[in-house]
Amino acid sequence: MTERVEHPGRAGTRAPGGIVDFEVVFPSSAVDVRELHESSGVSVDDILAITHTERFPALDEDEAAWELAATAARTVLERRGIDPDDIGLVVYAGSGEWDLPFWSPAAKVADELGIGGAHCFEIANFCNGGMTAVRTALAELALGAGPYALVLIGDRLSRLVDHEDPESKALFNFGDAPAALLIGRENCLLDVLTSAMRTDPSWADYYSGDVEDDRVLMRRRGRRQGLADAYLENFPARVDDVLTTLGKRIADVDWFLINQGDKGMHEKLLARLGIPPEKSVFNYHRYGHMGGSDPFIALGGLIADERIRPGDLVLVAASGMGFSWSVTALEYRGR
Repeated sequence: MTERVEHPGRAGTRAPGGIVDFEVVFPSSAVDVRELHESSGVSVDDILAITHTERFPALDEDEAAWELAATAARTVLERRGIDPDDIGLVVYAGSGEWDLPFWSPAAKVADELGIGGAHCFEIANFCNGGMTAVRTALAELALGAGPYALVLIGDRLSRLVDHEDPESKALFNFGDAPAALLIGRENCLLDVLTSAMRTDPSWADYYSGDVEDDRVLMRRRGRRQGLADAYLENFPARVDDVLTTLGKRIADVDWFLINQGDKGMHEKLLARLGIPPEKSVFNYHRYGHMGGSDPFIALGGLIADERIRPGDLVLVAASGMGFSWSVTALEYRGR
């Protein structure tokens, strides 16, 4: 069954909550395609067919994802003049492989920022974790959690890929870019209108991790076919769910943003939906797959370039291993 969160009122009316502000922080280091070639033996051309860029951001050995997420959160709170005491919820989202095992990065960031009265916890839904956390935070605020919530996206994707394994080349574009989203009920930059999410559990074992030399490394299991078809089935279905709820059509969508994991899939999905490429954002030539932060990197660029206008309808499509697919409808309100 598809899960859906709906806000009262028709499309175009003010939603009772959304994203007040957000910030993405890039690490100081990068993954280089030539280094990937040297470590894996896969040709540079074959790697570039996956990454579409020669270098992309990744955590340095001495960098921790939670620290960058805390930096992003501090920037947002200071820019908006938010008192840490007004944060009632801190949610840290990603794959569940944090900087330390058996540990709460949400609580660590809260302590770093002087947030002492919030409920802090983690959500593991892989690259769909960020959007799942946004939905969870809005539900918690509606129940009286506090004026504001912080959603932190802080995975360590580059650290989970075995760059010496040719069989892992499909993951060679995984990089890192922690983000912080301030969630509130008013004065939102982006109102959350509705969302639809679904998991197909038959793909649960397609990827899993191995512990090797004190590292957790992602491994694909077997050669099951059909995942691409599952993407092209589930994303359009979730888009239909959302647009039906809003009483909108594809032509009403101003921007369609998606995790930047596979450029070919991105293009096929746009064609399947009938959305022109100019209504989406392609950052493959600049970044790898930054996990759940991808759509917010795209949004940040649209805002900085003044390409997005108040009232624009934005659909954010996210997916995560397991496999989950979601589409969230946002309305841009402007700063």
